Amino acid sequence: MALDNATVLARLQAALPDAILGSSEFRGDLSVYVRPERIVDVARFLRDDPELRYNFLENLCGVDYLGREPRFEVVYHLLSFTNRHRICLKVGVSEHDPSVPSLTELWPGANYHERETFDMFGIKFIGHPCLDRILMPEDWEGHPLRKDVPLGAEEVAFTFNQDRIYAHKPFAKE
Repeated sequence: MALDNATVLARLQAALPDAILGSSEFRGDLSVYVRPERIVDVARFLRDDPELRYNFLENLCGVDYLGREPRFEVVYHLLSFTNRHRICLKVGVSEHDPSVPSLTELWPGANYHERETFDMFGIKFIGHPCLDRILMPEDWEGHPLRKDVPLGAEEVAFTFNQDRIYAHKPFAKE
């Protein structure tokens, strides 16, 4: 069976009609909007369906749409090696309860993607085995990729003494 976007969407809607909020297509790429509480069911269906076989989680990331409700979005890019087809799943996440179920039980590689999204945006992944910061220091306050974080308000963490550096170079400061 050759996969096309219409076939994938039809199979998905037939299997899990209450999980799908909508879909869109841009330049041939299919995006499906999924209810947050059903993301694991949708991902499992796409992975395990013998005709679809989306067996690889390429990427998972967060997006902040400040001023929109839901404010955040978690975006999942899945690939079917067998069918050479991609699908993008999008889940809206509320600012007041920024949480979504974890996909680590389906794809262990989601572990680091989910930790990075948690660290940068503050989106919690329910059921994640170890949701700790991965990029920022443990004592860092806030989530730096949120659009309401002030630019330049934080002191630079790594500085050096320019006078000391230039003192060792003959061509330094004129």
